[in-house]
Amino acid sequence: MRHQAVTLLWRAGIAAALVCAIGVLPWLSHTDPALTVLKARSADRDPTPEVLADIRAQLGLEKGPFRLLGDWLGGLWQGDAGRSWTSGSEVTPAVLQALGVSLLLMAVALAVAAGTAALICARTLRLGAGQRLDGRRAAGSGSAVLAALPEFLTASVLATVVGVQLGWLPALGWYGFQWTILPALALGLPAGAVLGRLLDDLLPGAFAEPWALAATARGLPGRTVARQALRRCLPGLLPNTGLFVVGITGGAVTVEQIYDIPGLGRTTLQAALAQDLPVLQAGTLALVLLAAVAAALAHLLTRLLIGPVLRDCALPSPHRPAPPARRFLPFAYGGLLITVIAVGLPRDPLALDTTDRLTAPSLAHPFGTDALGRDVLARVAHGALDTLLLALAITAVTLLAGLALGLVPRLSGPVVDTATALPPVLVALLVTAIVGSGGTTPALAVAAVAWTPLAAHTSALLRQERAALHLTATRALGAGRWYLLRHELLPAVVPPVTRHALLRLPGVALALASLAFLGLGAQPPSPEWGLLLAENQPYAERAPWAVLAPAAVLAVLGALAVTAAGGVRRRRRTAAPEATDVPEKHPEPKELVTTG
Repeated sequence: MRHQAVTLLWRAGIAAALVCAIGVLPWLSHTDPALTVLKARSADRDPTPEVLADIRAQLGLEKGPFRLLGDWLGGLWQGDAGRSWTSGSEVTPAVLQALGVSLLLMAVALAVAAGTAALICARTLRLGAGQRLDGRRAAGSGSAVLAALPEFLTASVLATVVGVQLGWLPALGWYGFQWTILPALALGLPAGAVLGRLLDDLLPGAFAEPWALAATARGLPGRTVARQALRRCLPGLLPNTGLFVVGITGGAVTVEQIYDIPGLGRTTLQAALAQDLPVLQAGTLALVLLAAVAAALAHLLTRLLIGPVLRDCALPSPHRPAPPARRFLPFAYGGLLITVIAVGLPRDPLALDTTDRLTAPSLAHPFGTDALGRDVLARVAHGALDTLLLALAITAVTLLAGLALGLVPRLSGPVVDTATALPPVLVALLVTAIVGSGGTTPALAVAAVAWTPLAAHTSALLRQERAALHLTATRALGAGRWYLLRHELLPAVVPPVTRHALLRLPGVALALASLAFLGLGAQPPSPEWGLLLAENQPYAERAPWAVLAPAAVLAVLGALAVTAAGGVRRRRRTAAPEATDVPEKHPEPKELVTTG
């Protein structure tokens, strides 16, 4: 009970600090809120001193940020989040309406993600039910390509082809359930591909556990064994599923922009750009509360699925058997990526030729040209240096941060939930306000939230590993805390989390691309991949190669990350235990054979 109270206070303190930081956002960025609000209300009106003074008087800006924040918090206790600075309407009904839209979109997107994950894991479930995996590798590169597709690109293609050209489904607006299908596909397909990859990575280990072997030997139906294996693996994924719930709800800004959906992410972004603090604070608080609810439900479902074995430390060790290494595919994808970069680097990415605009791929221009006649191959190759190196650096930093913070879940759990509630776009605006705009702003914004799924995965695996039977036996032999951490817990947790980080490498590149797509990342004429997609998006129907080229390279990066991740496995000891290996009972044994 005391632990729960401390966690609740810690969570409330983080949420309060976040809301306070947003409340002083204009003053942190050294901008005049009255001028920003005037531009949002009427861009054509001259910002004379009299007009600005009148706006300051209307909004009470003379009170200062902390007095305004106190007044807003005082009204919040009564359900009054104030009035919008730009429209003058009440904030609470508008935010609740936007939240309802986002929750409906999230529910449909989760159904799409669940179906996608089920398709990816179907073969493993079928083979595992009959104990016929025999070193079967994880799902193929197709799921990696699907996970690497930019959400805004998928959304644009679906809107153009399915919505406009074929006319099968409505493409713009929000007037009923039919309007949720296309944006839900754009959001759910990549999320389902990532969840399916993670689940497919865990299932072989569940089918290799003694209970599954005994159940098969006793003649239990394969469907029953598969269902229990799925139940065995889901607790390790539930924290990340909760993160997807919040991410889809608040982070679907680009998709909401494309489909003109009045969701919470888009509402929060517009409020941030206009410095409409009441709407921004209420939207952020709604996202933080949603993250807390999602985390609580994930924790409850984990306990329900695992049952008392977690408390009694009676779990088998959840490690999948090492499949045969994929030696060819990583080199093939890596060689293809290097070839594209090597061929494109000697070309000039900034050379203009207006007489050669939007030309199709040819020997002179293998990837065609863009709307200004620039060589797309040259821009993709030069943009790869910035995008890939930056994505690799962010992935390495977030992996270390996720592992370190995931090992202390009581401290990091509330931070994970709060950081997940923030869309990268809003984080980018906060970072810009604090450190200013520049090339490091997108990297800092993405790194500030990209470590959260890795920390959640680390905590979930650590919780199960601590309840494993072999760890209980090792502790009974006298192993101390640090010995268990170095020789048992870290070797069990680091490989799957590292594979997870590699799976998210394309996602980091996509997050950078999304910021550039929204105008918060690299600026023209930079050849950054996200900017390439944003610049060429209006010409996707006339010159699809200008969009497909950077998207295809992103897909190759995803396939490379997945196949390389398959080689990251836990090294097991094969030597038989000797009598001298059993330590006496003391805190730090010198030699101890792992039994897991």
